[in-house]
Amino acid sequence: MENTSMDSDTKELSVHDCWKYLQSVSIGRLALINGEEPEIFPVNYVPNYGTLLFRTGPGTKHDALREGAVVVLEADGFNRYGTIAWSVILKGRPEFVTQPEDIQEAVDAGLSPWQPGSKDILVRITPTEISGRRFVIAPPSKWWPPLDPTASDAHDGEAQ
Repeated sequence: MENTSMDSDTKELSVHDCWKYLQSVSIGRLALINGEEPEIFPVNYVPNYGTLLFRTGPGTKHDALREGAVVVLEADGFNRYGTIAWSVILKGRPEFVTQPEDIQEAVDAGLSPWQPGSKDILVRITPTEISGRRFVIAPPSKWWPPLDPTASDAHDGEAQ
């Protein structure tokens, strides 16, 4: 995960911490390439023995996953007070799970689709890279400077 403005309020997460955070939520965004176009899909998932499992059905996502190219899953969250946030990025190749015992394991882990319809295709992502960071959420005054009504705005073309 690239971070160009690391400060003391930002901490790189260990692999162990990344998995801990991935286990604390059940939805992420899956990014993949469909033909030559990037696509992003929300997916609900479960961590499973160092991998992530999710279900899908026929369609754009399934067609792109069949290509076997590297995919990226991002999950984010924050503490109950809204003062600490985290983000985890997991990269890996998708694999279709077809063994009955693996499918039962996913069901036992609580993986079920959120939307109606056929979602009977089980996909496993084994990570080739996992990274994350946790950071203090700065108050707006730190990241959005107050507007000064007496200052000129170089972008509006008006003389003050």
